Amino acid sequence: MDFEVVYNKKSAEFDKTKLAKKLIAIFGEANVSQKEIDILSYSKDFILLSARWTLDGKVAAKPDFIVWPTSAKQISDLLILANKVKVPIVPFGAGSGVVGGALPILGGVIVDMKKMDKLLEINDQNLTATIQTGKNGMNIERDLNNKGYTLGHIPQSIFTSTLGGYLAHKAAGQFSTKYGKIEDMIISFEAVLPTGEIIKSKAAPRTSVGPQVDKLLIGSEGTLAIITEATVRIWPQPEKRALVSFAFEKMEDALNSVREILRKQVYPAVVRIYDSDETERHFGSEKNYKDRCMTIFVCEGDTDVVALEEKVTKQICLKNFGIDCGEAPVEHWFETRFNVSEISKYTPIGVIVDTIEVAIMWDGAANLYYETIKAMKKVPGVVTATGYVSHAYPQGVGFYFSFSGVPDKQSPEGFSKAVWDITMESTVKSGGSIAHHHGVGVVRSAWMEAEWGSIMPLLKKIKKALDPKNILNPGKLYDGPIE
Repeated sequence: MDFEVVYNKKSAEFDKTKLAKKLIAIFGEANVSQKEIDILSYSKDFILLSARWTLDGKVAAKPDFIVWPTSAKQISDLLILANKVKVPIVPFGAGSGVVGGALPILGGVIVDMKKMDKLLEINDQNLTATIQTGKNGMNIERDLNNKGYTLGHIPQSIFTSTLGGYLAHKAAGQFSTKYGKIEDMIISFEAVLPTGEIIKSKAAPRTSVGPQVDKLLIGSEGTLAIITEATVRIWPQPEKRALVSFAFEKMEDALNSVREILRKQVYPAVVRIYDSDETERHFGSEKNYKDRCMTIFVCEGDTDVVALEEKVTKQICLKNFGIDCGEAPVEHWFETRFNVSEISKYTPIGVIVDTIEVAIMWDGAANLYYETIKAMKKVPGVVTATGYVSHAYPQGVGFYFSFSGVPDKQSPEGFSKAVWDITMESTVKSGGSIAHHHGVGVVRSAWMEAEWGSIMPLLKKIKKALDPKNILNPGKLYDGPIE
């Protein structure tokens, strides 16, 4: 292929002909590929610059093989082989990650988990479901809904993501205020360690038997294990849903309203606060939107509980000078919440568009918002810099910052990096965390030391202990910035 490779770290060296035969022996000929079309298909994820690279004849990083396992035993055999021949192994869910976590930056073997896609069991008495991690997120929700349940994990990528991806990147869905994040949902798991051992934890409502190994693996972005199945908590489908929206003159009033609602132990499933620019973009037809921050809530669950949540939510928003905008803005959000068409619209005409999500405790939330927007607008070429709260908890919020612009004298990569760097710097200075739910990948790797400080050496020791030959998704999380 003639495509230029963006992340061109030196590839690992191994005998491809011999490896191909051994891979076929493990997976069968139909589940191993080194065809050019497959290599190209698995050479990128959804880093938003990847659309620009495709137009410019570039790919992010090329694998040497793709395999499709159907069992944990096959994955174990692969990892035992990989340790012998020193070939990189990169787990792959659906490729919808936006930070490069599944990019094969050293080449090697992509392990596409999508054939391990079974809903193995639903236990009504325990309110749990056991699911293979290659299962698509929307198919999980559909299958559960058909039987009267919900997982409550609804990320924007739900149509193009998997349970394994959620666990690897420590994901949080749009309904996380009520149902929790993926780390709150997991009960037990099966996983294959980098050296090939298959481990399985016991299902229990809670234990006090030492460190939580599952929490160590969740968020490790495929560097410490390949999780093959998980038992997760589920809920009965809600009886009732109430849609509430308010417009606030100041971001602080919207933030205070949400904070006070959650202090009452009232947990709307969805909470989102849009700054005035985002409000104009998303809710322009709402008559009360002008120069205000639209805030939407979705309360759902038991009928009596929803009635109370709706009452408390409205009372507190009115107390903080909110203007009641009714159900229409929330209905509009439901209609458009999976729309990411800006990338395909603007990239071909040279506009760079991206989003960056971070997290912050309540006492730093307003300052982080204002300082970050101000900093982003200082980058030459930035046309728009906006923000909104996508997730809210009793202790703080997750912010999305979005930007668009046209590079002047910089390359698209240089321009994007400049905005990312200043956003990361602003977040660190404000006391926030550099990622709320998208993970690190290659995009945030340069900021891991600033994020973890004195804990970073411990993370490296854990990686070394579990993966002494650096086989599993090498070059990520612990290895410093990717050039």
